[in-house]
Amino acid sequence: MLKVKNICCIGAGYVGGPTMAVIAHKCPDVKVTVVDLNEARIKAWNDKDITKLPIYEPGLENIVKEARDRNLFFSTDVEKAIDEAEMIFISVNTPTKTYGLGKGMAADLKYIELCARQIAAVAKTDKIVVEKSTLPVRTAEAIKNILDNTGNGVKFQILSNPEFLAEGTAVQDLLSPDRVLIGGDLDEEGQVAIQALVDIYANWVDRDKILTTNVWSSELSKLTANAFLAQRVSSINAMSELCEKTGANVNEVAKAIGMDSRIGSKFLKASVGFGGSCFQKDILNLVYIAKSYGLNEVADYWEQVIIMNDHQKRRFAANIVKTLYNTVSGKKIVFLGWAFKKDTNDTRESAAIYVADDLLNEQANIAVYDPKVSQQKILSDLNYLGTRSETENSESVRVYEDPYEICKDAHAIAILTEWDEFKDYDWQRIYDKMKKPAFVFDGRNILDGEKLNKIGFVYKNIGS
Repeated sequence: MLKVKNICCIGAGYVGGPTMAVIAHKCPDVKVTVVDLNEARIKAWNDKDITKLPIYEPGLENIVKEARDRNLFFSTDVEKAIDEAEMIFISVNTPTKTYGLGKGMAADLKYIELCARQIAAVAKTDKIVVEKSTLPVRTAEAIKNILDNTGNGVKFQILSNPEFLAEGTAVQDLLSPDRVLIGGDLDEEGQVAIQALVDIYANWVDRDKILTTNVWSSELSKLTANAFLAQRVSSINAMSELCEKTGANVNEVAKAIGMDSRIGSKFLKASVGFGGSCFQKDILNLVYIAKSYGLNEVADYWEQVIIMNDHQKRRFAANIVKTLYNTVSGKKIVFLGWAFKKDTNDTRESAAIYVADDLLNEQANIAVYDPKVSQQKILSDLNYLGTRSETENSESVRVYEDPYEICKDAHAIAILTEWDEFKDYDWQRIYDKMKKPAFVFDGRNILDGEKLNKIGFVYKNIGS
């Protein structure tokens, strides 16, 4: 039986940081070191002011505060952490490739490969390597090939332990998960490695919620779960457009079908579209894998979920233009929210980016307020698209700190993130400051439309 005393996690992002904080919190006798080459990020994790952590997640600050410098450490010394650890989590970014074979679909594994090569170069003792990043199937095999061919006699066991975290509730998801999935080799050494990771989680998770499988099943389960969830969002969004045309109400439709126990109520909220780092990337991975095996019909089926999501974002932008008398040129359009969902500062694949891009093409002036996302992030998201120059973006997009100040002389407000605070605003005060007629486009269906209409707003939501 192998007892793990030192854990190293490579990657201090949205998965690595919170996951390791909870492991350190729940396993006080295990030393957990999170390493990252990004010095600014590590510095933020170590900041004495606990509110300055680089990632915003409800509940995370308290857990980090309690475990940091006791058995939770953040460092840029990657080699030392690898050397000391019996178990190494790989939790680095795996963006969709923007170049070459599989461009726009396959995951870019260069960071994973660099991790594997670094582990291989540094390791002097046997290691358990756990892939935590969202990865395409058969990545474990690639990691294993790199590690097993180092020729220095060190033995490596590769486990797949996909994360099923929802941003905004990540800490809660880690403290009481629906299930923990661990995939590994079926031979004796593989089973010993699996058991070592099971024992870590068993400090706080019921053993009957810890599932063990072979590596491929574990990797594919992660992609499949996200694909199914994303497919539900695209399905209800497809119905939202039909509801708008026929006079039905998408919230009523969602409630009716959600009460069917075979379908259930989750992920049936119509909106401007899903974002985040997982859904789009995982489905594209699935599409790429299916295509690589010649399964074109399977690939087309799943790709349609992405197409539907892109359509919903474009439709929202087009509706703003159409409603504002077919022109938004020179008009001030306020975006409330930029993060892809509430209670996170993550903006990856956020609907706001694409809606803004479309409106900027129509020469709108965009004003943005988000309680947790910085101006620097908002501009870098738009610059990353490469649609126009950085100068043009910074001239057409202004970021505000005050939700009332931003609405002064605005032609329209678009709700792009479902932050709770937006519901509690003094909407009469906002109306008084805006140009008339004053439009509100509720991309998250969170506001009281009746109340806004009474104030005098022209209120437009999704799916009714």
